[in-house]
Amino acid sequence: MEHLETFRQEVRDWLEENCPPSMRTPLIPEEEVWGGRNAEYVNPESKLWLDRMGAKGWTAPTLPKEYGGGGLDRDQTKVLHQELFKIKARPALNSFGIWMLAPCIIEFGSEEQKREHLPKIIKGEIRWCQGYSEPGSGSDLASLSTKAEDMGDHYLVNGQKVWTSYADKADWIFALVRTGPKEPKHNGISFLLIDMATKGVSTKPITLISGKSPFCETFFDGVKAPKENLVGIENSGWTIAKKLLQHERNFISNFGLAGGGTGSGADVVNIAKKYLGEENGEIADSFQRESITMHKMKEHAFGLTLQRSGDEGGKASAASSMFKYYGTEHNKDRYELMIAAMGNKGLGWTSEGFSDDEQAITKAWLRTKANSIEGGTSEVQLNVISRRVLDLPN
Repeated sequence: MEHLETFRQEVRDWLEENCPPSMRTPLIPEEEVWGGRNAEYVNPESKLWLDRMGAKGWTAPTLPKEYGGGGLDRDQTKVLHQELFKIKARPALNSFGIWMLAPCIIEFGSEEQKREHLPKIIKGEIRWCQGYSEPGSGSDLASLSTKAEDMGDHYLVNGQKVWTSYADKADWIFALVRTGPKEPKHNGISFLLIDMATKGVSTKPITLISGKSPFCETFFDGVKAPKENLVGIENSGWTIAKKLLQHERNFISNFGLAGGGTGSGADVVNIAKKYLGEENGEIADSFQRESITMHKMKEHAFGLTLQRSGDEGGKASAASSMFKYYGTEHNKDRYELMIAAMGNKGLGWTSEGFSDDEQAITKAWLRTKANSIEGGTSEVQLNVISRRVLDLPN
């Protein structure tokens, strides 16, 4: 393993020289980096950090070097993540393009699509959103009706998507469209890339009870999408759609780890000690202490399971449904425990009588309710697990 230690030292030296000081501090929500054509950077060092990591390919360390990725194997990637964690480095880039789309372009895209889109995804030059769900097609995604008519050198797209995260800020969208209206519903779907600046594309934000919302409605009204933006074979998009969902579920499963998903960033143990008191360094309330201890034990075991899966070279598969199900349900439990420990301070909504942190936890608790819906509901995941993992009869 000498080569890994050499690589580790190289990583340390590079990070010491290239990671700006403010990028080694706790992330401020306003300074999250999503990139894109119209990105604004509250902190100039955020852009500097993105540019340096993007040029190195370490925003997407496992993607091939020929397309701008890091070209690292899983052991090297693990070392990189360990060293980033040691210096408390902020993520250089949040990207649906990296988490979901890039692996599918690698597997199903043409060489031209790989060279056109992957470098821009890795460097954060283009921000992507996901066009899957529709008003009449929720858990039954294959019943989608947004249609793409073959017009010779392009498709003419008409329809609507819903719950499109950050569609109002995205540059491009990867969308499922119906190209085979007479085919069985799973067989008439194609996977299409659409520039959001194209005439006929519009978005409308959706307000949530939590006070914050990344969600939008997305409308396609006579949108022209060039044929070269079709990924894979026409009417075979369902295969790509399923693979992308597996990558998405792998990403969402990290919500089950403290600090692994979006939210207030609060720690359940510290919250319980603050509001319930502590005795000899422990949470004073024995009942809550037992519940939180069990929660943290499960969290640790889940983290080890995710790590083992990665160490064994695990790729997106039906097993991702297990991780997604457990991770999102565990994240919901975490916030339930926080709210229980806070008592009436867990009902904060305005600045009148409640601190900013208390309001943030209340709103993050509400937001977690969507975790078990987005990316496929918990009920859908259980069905996938029973049929495709455990091979149980219908």
